[in-house]
Amino acid sequence: MVSSLRLPALTSLISPSFTRRSTVSLRRRLHLRPPLAAGFSAQSAASSPTETEDRVDSKKSGRVQDRGSTDRVITPRSQDFNAWYIDVIANAELADYGPVRGTMVIRPYGYAMWEAIQDYLNVKFKETGHSNMYFPQFIPYSFIEKEASHVEGFSPELALVTIGGGKELEEKLVVRPTSETIVNHMFTQWIHSYRDLPLMINQWANVTRWEMRTKPFVRTLEFLWQEGHTAHATLEEAEKEALQMIDVYTKFAYEQAAIPVIAGRKSKVETFAGADKTYTIEAMMGDRKALQAGTSHNLGQNFSRAFGTQFTDENGLRQHVWQTSWAISTRFVGGIIMTHGDDAGLMLPPRIAPIQVVIVPIWKKVDEKTGVLDAASSVAETLKNAGLKVKLDDTDQRTPGWKFNFWEMKGVPLRIEIGPRDVSSGSVVISRRDIPGKQGKVFGISMEPSILEAYVKDRLDEIQSSLLQRAISFRDSNIVDVSSYEELKEAISLGKWARGPWSASDADELRIKEETGATIRCFPFEQPQGTKACLMTGKPADEVAIFAKSY
Repeated sequence: MVSSLRLPALTSLISPSFTRRSTVSLRRRLHLRPPLAAGFSAQSAASSPTETEDRVDSKKSGRVQDRGSTDRVITPRSQDFNAWYIDVIANAELADYGPVRGTMVIRPYGYAMWEAIQDYLNVKFKETGHSNMYFPQFIPYSFIEKEASHVEGFSPELALVTIGGGKELEEKLVVRPTSETIVNHMFTQWIHSYRDLPLMINQWANVTRWEMRTKPFVRTLEFLWQEGHTAHATLEEAEKEALQMIDVYTKFAYEQAAIPVIAGRKSKVETFAGADKTYTIEAMMGDRKALQAGTSHNLGQNFSRAFGTQFTDENGLRQHVWQTSWAISTRFVGGIIMTHGDDAGLMLPPRIAPIQVVIVPIWKKVDEKTGVLDAASSVAETLKNAGLKVKLDDTDQRTPGWKFNFWEMKGVPLRIEIGPRDVSSGSVVISRRDIPGKQGKVFGISMEPSILEAYVKDRLDEIQSSLLQRAISFRDSNIVDVSSYEELKEAISLGKWARGPWSASDADELRIKEETGATIRCFPFEQPQGTKACLMTGKPADEVAIFAKSY
C-alpha cells in the first residue's frame, strides 16, 4: 500500500474558462509550491510509517497525492487543521517521512528553525552555569529497571537492542528514551564530596520512543532535544534549579517564539515517571489543543537512591544528592507552525525565521536586468552586514508573483521588491508577512543603508511583537473560567480550555479524561486570590487548574 499526503494538483481545480483575474485570485489563496519541492515521499508497504494522524485523515477523505503534478495547494486551516499542518510541512520543505516507520527526516529549512532554538538556549544554559556534554544512546536495560516508576512509565515506548555484531547480547540494551538512568550511573562515579556539587550538565541528543500514532515534529519515533541534568546538596537547591529552568523556557517561548505559554505545575497523574514534581509550559495551538512545549522535573532523591548517588557533606555524613532534569525538543518547531501559521502557510517570528528578509528583483526588459540585480545585491549586502538573515531570489526561472507566493508560504517575515522604477528613485517596496495584501505593503523606502537598515529592523521588531499579541488574544479568548463539572464539560465540548478550582482526587481527574478527553494541563503559577470551591466536589480548593484536550 502506498501512503501519501493530500496535495491535489492546482490544475485539477482550475477550468479553462477561468479568467486570468480568477486564476491570480486563486493563486493568492492557495499559494503555489515549486516543482522541485516534492511533498512527503510516498513509501512502500514494507517501510510505510506508523498509523499517522494525517494518514488516518487522508483515508477518510479519500484524497491522494498526484505525484506527477508540480502544482500543489495547502488545505485551508479552518477546513481541516491537521491536513493544513501536514501540507505546510511538505510545501515549506520542513520535513519528510523517513524510510523507517514513524521516523522523520528534518530538511534544512526545518533544521534551521531548530538551530535558532539551540542558539538561544545554549547561551542561556551557559549563563546559568551548565556545561554541554554527551552520553551514549545505548543504555543497559538493568538501569531502566532500577527506578520502579520510571520503568513502568517508559516500558511501552522502549526500543530494545538484543543482537550486536551478529551475536545475542548478554544484556539487552535500551535505545535512549531519556537519560536519567545513565546520567545517575556516571554521577555516582563523579560525585564524592559536597565540593563536587552542584553538578550541572546539558546534552543535545536524539531520543527514541516507540510511538504508535505519529505526527511530524509533534510526535515521532525519534526526535531531537536537549536534556539538562543537575545534582545538588539540598532539596531547596534542586527546587530552585527546576523553577529556574522552566523560567528560561517560558522566556524563550515569549521572547523568541512569540508563543504565550502558561507555566505551572503538573498534577500528580501527569507528573514525569520518577519525579517528585513536574513543571511545564503549555501552549495553545491554532486548533485550541494544548501542546506541552517544555518540562522541568524535580526528581528529589528517587534516582540517587536507586543508583546510590551519594556525597559526603560538610559534617562528614553520607547523603543522597537531590536532582533535576529538564528538556525542550523539536516538538517546539511544530508548536511554532501551529501557533502562527495561516491559510497561506508558515508565518514565522523573525527571531526564529531561517530567512528574515527575502529580496525579489523585478524586471521585464533585458536592459533592465543588470541595474535591478545590482541594486538588489547592494540591498542584500547592506542588510547582511547589519546582521540580518537575507535571501536574494535572483533566479529568472520563476515569475515575481510566483516568488511572492512561495516565500509567503515559507513564512519569511519581510519581502523587499525592487524594480526599474525603484532603482531610478533609489527606493524599495516592503511587504509584511503578518499583514496580507495592500495593508502590509509600503512603497518608497529609501535604499540609503542607514535608513533601510533602521526601517527593516523596526518592522521585524513590530512583527515579532504583533505575532505575540495576536497569540495572546487568541489564547485568552479561548480560556473559560468554570465553577462546576457541567461548565467544564461544556467548555471542552466547544474546543475551549477550562480553568477552575481543583482539589479533587486522582480518580476524579482520570474520570474527566475518560468522559471529556481533557486532562489537567497544569496548575498555573499565577493564581487568583480568595477562597475557592472545587469544581468537582465543592470542597475548599487552594488552586485553579487548566483543563484541555492536548497533543
